Amino acid sequence: MTFLGNLPEKPREKIIYNINKATLVNSKELFKKLTDDIWEFRTIHNKTYYRMLAFWDKTGTTDTLVISTHGMIKKTRKIPKSEILKAERVMIEYFNQK
Repeated sequence: MTFLGNLPEKPREKIIYNINKATLVNSKELFKKLTDDIWEFRTIHNKTYYRMLAFWDKTGTTDTLVISTHGMIKKTRKIPKSEILKAERVMIEYFNQK
């Protein structure tokens, strides 16, 4: 993933820790619903707000797959609409190719 690969080591480690944590617990601190289909995965490290937009693929017979479309460093109160639209485009492409 390009976003994680471009981050400094400590924030990247914290995000990976939170991803692993999310596989074990359902935490409102980690996920926030933005639209019917798009969620933000949240991590804070040293007062910097890291966000990865994601959607759920529940088409499998047993497991739900969480697909992260892209990440960003949040600089405003709200996630920009353009970022949500980008995540929706990736989601549509994903399901069209599946």
